Amino acid sequence: MKRITVFCASSFGTEKIYEEQATALGKTLAEQNIELIYGGANVGLMGAVADGALNAGGKVIGVLPNFLRSKEIAHLGLTELILVESMHERKTKMNDLCDGVIALPGGFGTLEELFEMLTWAQLGLHKKPIAVLNINGFYDSLIELLQTMTEKGLLKEVNQKMLLVSDTIEDLLEQMKNYTAPTVGKWIDKKTL
Repeated sequence: MKRITVFCASSFGTEKIYEEQATALGKTLAEQNIELIYGGANVGLMGAVADGALNAGGKVIGVLPNFLRSKEIAHLGLTELILVESMHERKTKMNDLCDGVIALPGGFGTLEELFEMLTWAQLGLHKKPIAVLNINGFYDSLIELLQTMTEKGLLKEVNQKMLLVSDTIEDLLEQMKNYTAPTVGKWIDKKTL
């Protein structure tokens, strides 16, 4: 993997460990010569992951919609800042630039970005590893919901397993490097239930 997209909050949240782990992830990516692709802001966990990579000598590419320049203050120290017109264009560009995705703690935007990447993978539009860094159990409820979807016949187990999960950066990156995308199709029919 040469480039990883990180989706995360533009705020810090209530637990200091979110910021610490975001910074550590950026640093680890830089140390492993993996470029960081992210949302382009210098605030919250977004700024922390970028600064972690930059301070360790890494390359960081931000992708920021023009209308967010005043809300999510553009990071001025990036290797490159790409300005786009819409949120959809932002996600498309971030997908085009990366070899894999990691979600850190975040809100609606982070979940929307994560699930769009999972949906694209489920539909066979890409074969990239998609992962969550489950800091302090942040994603435990989401993982439980995915299990419920599978148990209720709304999500295939093979698609559930597309989401890689770990609470440590090193293990998560190892899982991503060894990931093989499923070959089965998305659609579930009555015969497979």
